[in-house]
Amino acid sequence: MVWAMDPAATPDAVREANARCADGVHPQRPADPRVVAFYDALTSSYPDRGPRATAPGSPWASAPLHAAADHIQMRLDESCPDVVLEMIERLAAELKLDLLDLQDGTVYPPPVRAH
Repeated sequence: MVWAMDPAATPDAVREANARCADGVHPQRPADPRVVAFYDALTSSYPDRGPRATAPGSPWASAPLHAAADHIQMRLDESCPDVVLEMIERLAAELKLDLLDLQDGTVYPPPVRAH
């Protein structure tokens, strides 16, 4: 998952936001522009709707992706190529989105950039 959090958010805050999502609680506000940009960039290469979303070679185990105002959940196929993971990580870093690995609960904050 990618989360659009405040830059000061802790990994526990990301996990708490995810717990609210799992309970069906989502913010009722316009989508964060970082989430929109992430979704648009990712799905332009790897569509999550239409025939390409379920075609052989699609990285998605479940489509369409779960998209909310502050996050995108991606369920990747077991045979998902590394290039897809690398793109997810690169886009998350560029857009300053936190990554949450649902398999082990690890949160990867965006890298700190030198100014």
